Amino acid sequence: MTSRYRATEGVNPPSPRRRTVVKAAAATAVLAGPLVAALPAGADTETPAFLHGVASGDPLPDGILLWTRVTPTAEAVPGSGLGPDTEVSWTVARDKAFTNVVSRGSLTASAASDHTVKADIRGLEPATDYWFRFSAGGTDSPTARTRTAPAADANVTGLRFGVVTCANWEAGYFSSYRHLAARSDLDAWLHLGDYIYEYKSGEYGTRGTVVRPHAPLNEIITLADYRTRHGKYKTDPDLQALHLKAPVIAIWDDHEFADNAWSGGAVNHTEGAEGTWTARQAAAKQAYFEWMPVRPAIAGTTYRRLRFGKLADLSLLDLRSFRSQQASSGSGSVDDPDRTMTGRAQLDWLKAGLKASDTKWRLVGNSVMIAPFVIGSLTADLLKPLAKLLDLPQDGIGINTDQWDGYTDDRRELLAHLRSNAIGNTVFLTGDIHMSWANDVPVDAGTYPLSPSAATEFVITSVTSDNLDDLVKVPEGTVSALAAPLIQVANRHVHWVDTDRHGYGVLDITADRAQMDYYVLSDRTSPTATSSWERSYRTRSGTQKVERTYDPV
Repeated sequence: MTSRYRATEGVNPPSPRRRTVVKAAAATAVLAGPLVAALPAGADTETPAFLHGVASGDPLPDGILLWTRVTPTAEAVPGSGLGPDTEVSWTVARDKAFTNVVSRGSLTASAASDHTVKADIRGLEPATDYWFRFSAGGTDSPTARTRTAPAADANVTGLRFGVVTCANWEAGYFSSYRHLAARSDLDAWLHLGDYIYEYKSGEYGTRGTVVRPHAPLNEIITLADYRTRHGKYKTDPDLQALHLKAPVIAIWDDHEFADNAWSGGAVNHTEGAEGTWTARQAAAKQAYFEWMPVRPAIAGTTYRRLRFGKLADLSLLDLRSFRSQQASSGSGSVDDPDRTMTGRAQLDWLKAGLKASDTKWRLVGNSVMIAPFVIGSLTADLLKPLAKLLDLPQDGIGINTDQWDGYTDDRRELLAHLRSNAIGNTVFLTGDIHMSWANDVPVDAGTYPLSPSAATEFVITSVTSDNLDDLVKVPEGTVSALAAPLIQVANRHVHWVDTDRHGYGVLDITADRAQMDYYVLSDRTSPTATSSWERSYRTRSGTQKVERTYDPV
């Protein structure tokens, strides 16, 4: 395993509702069907099994969070509430052969936590590769590699992260995960939201076609539903492979709950007919924290901060739990100072952290686009599908009020804070929109480039979820060739946008620059899809602007 921490620390992460396509996914099935259907074909159900892989996350200089799920008996499938308490032991070693064990212990997996377990390991060395596995009833899990973060005061010269978002099971295969897993140079990988989708089967596939069916088949509403959906995702071999290779650092977006979720509800939630939002949100959060190697810094949220030596810190946001309801598109209420995207406490936390940061780079894990965006002079045939993708009125111009564009007071306050305190080298890492973007983040988009840029933003396209060419149902690249130039004319801070392709990013950071390499897949509907480099953009230290570079790292 090639080490990517080049450090000098000197020591050895039933009422109708609008169905949007920009963030959706394919769905969920009832537990009324045979429970064993949730098990992978050919699974041995007579002894405890690790059918959902193992994972690690949230690396610290002295620790890492380990995760697995054990299936103790055939009936103890995700969401069933069945199965006996089972002792699960874990072992951490400095080598893959486990000849140099540094930590071990055991936990009890029970139906109360859907037979998932997390071990928060401490006392490890910074910037160090470790291997770990779990065991139960004489059965060992797969062996996985993880890595701790550098010491807080380490002079780290380079970091490299995979970056992914928006993985819709029914729209295709997770080849982006497979290609990232094939690399040997990742310190960690970032998942920027929509790790799962909540829709019922058939509601959101690929260009209207289900490539592979969900379990369960119904829209997920209950705790059992959310657990079953997480369990289905964790059977994907490409996702398992990436979790085996490096620690994940994840935040949620709306589809971990329901489409266009906000603090008091969601577009894809009917109060009463689908129970209460309070109960549904609680179920979604419980299942998420059971099934994801995420260490909540504040109970019930995903906002937290990780540090990687003196080179970078990473502020991770929760932009669903505290936000006000989305405004009507075109409504003046988007500027209402009483409406919030982040909630007061989280915005104050973010501002304080950015101001106090003494690292070279300030990264922000951000689930929805912060750079402003206006439609511009798109032709009618392009405007309608773009409006559908962005949740805009399809009979007129509007803005995407689910993004920061719908909460302009929070954005104005944050960007003014960056400018007034001379906080440079802030990079937003964003998902959600199913397109690739490279943006400056201007203080005033209307006067840009006369207005200064306060930060930069790299937006990653979807792993599988439909983007613009899929809505129009034309060959890939057709729409982007027409729409991208018009978007850039109307949004001069946008250096590049690709509206059509699926893939992932690789973020490489040095003291001099932060660079995003954008990779695209040959065919999301093929389990053997190839990957190719598409473009690269970087922001050089001190500039707060994006520029194209012509080679991947």
